[in-house]
Amino acid sequence: MSKVFPFAEISARLPGRRRLLWSSGVGVVVLGLLLWWLAPLGEKPPSGTIVFSTGGIRGVYEEYGRRLRNELAKDMPGLTVKLTSSAGSQENVQRVASGKADFTIAAADAVQTYEQAHPAEHRLRGVARLYDDYVQLIVAPGAKIDSVADLRDKRVATGLPNSGVRLIANGVLKAAGIDPEKDIVPVSAGIDTGPDMLAHHDIDAFFWSGGLPTGGLAELADKSGFRFIPIEGKLVSRLHAEGEAARYYRATNMPESAYPLVQGGSTVATIAVSNLLMTRSDLDPRLTEWITRIVIKSRDEIGKHVHSAQRVDLRTAIYTDPLPLHTGARRYYRSVKP
Repeated sequence: MSKVFPFAEISARLPGRRRLLWSSGVGVVVLGLLLWWLAPLGEKPPSGTIVFSTGGIRGVYEEYGRRLRNELAKDMPGLTVKLTSSAGSQENVQRVASGKADFTIAAADAVQTYEQAHPAEHRLRGVARLYDDYVQLIVAPGAKIDSVADLRDKRVATGLPNSGVRLIANGVLKAAGIDPEKDIVPVSAGIDTGPDMLAHHDIDAFFWSGGLPTGGLAELADKSGFRFIPIEGKLVSRLHAEGEAARYYRATNMPESAYPLVQGGSTVATIAVSNLLMTRSDLDPRLTEWITRIVIKSRDEIGKHVHSAQRVDLRTAIYTDPLPLHTGARRYYRSVKP
């Protein structure tokens, strides 16, 4: 029976000059395989212009979008990426579906809500599952609020209209037996203005749903501090009984390392929902394949600045439920499948 030698043993058995040539050849092969994983050899990068809808200023969507644009420019210098801010997930989904944007990030519950309301369209496609949003309900340090139920009759920022925050905040309030229109004083505010409003006592509580940590809240922790209000698992169970979109919520704990200045080493009971990078079925498969590749490739670089991006993983990126994968994204995942 023939013996299969490992590379190092084969190299050691060869004379000096032949060993050098053989080792160089192996190096070229390994480098070639690596380059193929990053970008198909000899393939000219796609070019043109795309519109990427992000989110509110000081939010994770906006920061991730800017960092991803920088990474796309390195490998696709002929591609112009126009970033447009938005209210959040619900508006992002609507923009892509209507053709006002080509790519975006949106929470799975917002995607499902849109799909339920427009069952005949079937145009939306997934590119990658990115990271989870955590619902963050915050109050001023001295506020006499200890539970969601205590928000009754309070001034509560529930996100901007057409935001993912508004969708999930209203759901949480209803699960606690609070009518978001009648039992609180609802305030339309997002991550760009909500933290400052809380610091200046213009509101009593503030809902946010985003990656950890979110810049706007980290800044507030540094300036004036705040407290988290837990969202207990029983509320998640009640949410699950409300319909299809709520099945994307899961009870979890916000890690103690998210905002160490205000958490005091403690976790916070809350809700998480996955975020999807998405597009439409009519987008060029080759372009989408390249973008998918760069999203995976750039995880660590983007993650240096956007902590949530460190959660992007090749093994879970393919799970873009409720959306089927775009043809180009599927092509990439199949190309790197072991």
